[in-house]
Amino acid sequence: MAVAKVTHTVNRGKQPSLSQLRAFAAVAEHLHFRDAAAAIGMSQPALSGAVSALEEALGVQLLERTTRKVLLSPAGERLAVRAKSVLHAVGELMEEAAAVQAPFTGVLRLGVIPTVAPYLLPSVLRLVHERYPELDLQVHEEQTSSLLEGLGGGRLDLLLLAVPLGVPGVTELPLFDEDFVLVTAQEHWLGGRQDIPREALKELPLLLLDEGHCLRDQALDICREAGRTEGAPVTTTAAGLSTLVQLVAGGLGVTLLPRTAVQVETGRNPALVTGDFAAPAPSRRIALVMRSGAARQEEFEEFAQALRGVLRGLPVRVV
Repeated sequence: MAVAKVTHTVNRGKQPSLSQLRAFAAVAEHLHFRDAAAAIGMSQPALSGAVSALEEALGVQLLERTTRKVLLSPAGERLAVRAKSVLHAVGELMEEAAAVQAPFTGVLRLGVIPTVAPYLLPSVLRLVHERYPELDLQVHEEQTSSLLEGLGGGRLDLLLLAVPLGVPGVTELPLFDEDFVLVTAQEHWLGGRQDIPREALKELPLLLLDEGHCLRDQALDICREAGRTEGAPVTTTAAGLSTLVQLVAGGLGVTLLPRTAVQVETGRNPALVTGDFAAPAPSRRIALVMRSGAARQEEFEEFAQALRGVLRGLPVRVV
């Protein structure tokens, strides 16, 4: 018995427009016509018409519409990924054209981790103000995982965070290394010492940041290298370094701070003292991170070099 062969052909007379792809990508993200229209600044009827026109041009049904909600069809699930990729590529094309015409102009979306932002941003902002006045710097403070997602998706252009990341598709531009110091209450037996052995961390009541902060992971790595066991007391009760040092001042334990944070976080509290580790002290490396092959790579490399120059006044080792 012959089996009928069903084929779906694309309407070759029409090509999808960027406006149609943008409308579909917004609906695929929000699964709501009103929210999608608001997100891209388009009226709801225009957005609905753009998606319908895209379905006609492609010859497939992208959405399943009901009175209550919008769902992606199986074809829509597949093509949403393609649409996002096309829009990202077009965005990079526009960025490259703008960068060629006038470097250090337009928008630069910089992502920064919370344990870096308060201590380095004054230097970054001063550099941009003095050397790149035409650059529209937009700062986003988020945790590392969110920043990397934003970079990969094109929401962010450049990141300022701790490395190495071990993530494919990104390029790290190292800026500096900085030591960690031990922060204790004034009367603590290690307070103010200049030769603290790492082994001292084995049994200390250590206060750390919440899950998701890379500084927490770095501190735990340092403790493991010092021989601290998994069962040693570790108390996580703070979402930020300012709260963390106040808990230390209250006698609840000790903590580790990167040296760039010491003056800001402990300088105004006489109940806190710091101690230095014996060489080689535990440290972290801070870098600018960009997408590998970014359209503005040369611009970002120049920015990193300029930033190294202004950071020499901080208690760090520029690389």
